[in-house]
Amino acid sequence: MRIAGLDLGTRTLGVAISDRTETIATYYTTIRFLEGDYASALREIQEIIATEKIGMLVLGLPKNMNNSMGESAIRTLSFKEKLEEQCKLPVVMQDERLSTVEATHCLVASDVSRKKRKKKVDGVAASIILQTYLDKRKVTTYGRKDDI
Repeated sequence: MRIAGLDLGTRTLGVAISDRTETIATYYTTIRFLEGDYASALREIQEIIATEKIGMLVLGLPKNMNNSMGESAIRTLSFKEKLEEQCKLPVVMQDERLSTVEATHCLVASDVSRKKRKKKVDGVAASIILQTYLDKRKVTTYGRKDDI
């Protein structure tokens, strides 16, 4: 099974996909849509799910730094409900605080131009969200190295 990681913005949806062993997250695409037009984003993600044989979704939850839920988190939880309803797949929420900052730092360190960074940052953030989930799940499943 492959897992898709999603980073929802107001006009973009970053998408990353795991390999079949569910070990490595890779940037897939950034879906662009008119502000608030989540229906078109849902249509595109459904196509990706069918094409790539996705069995589960990991959606970044943008909590505030004090762990409270702001407007973005509430919008994301609403999108989660629509995803579950229309895609008929489990959707796991993954804390995504600072994922976009980390993605930007990665792109700057890779010497990606400002113009290209703007186009790729959401997809790279989705990769970070998904990789965090995959790593956390492996630790939970297998225990930490120190436990072996």
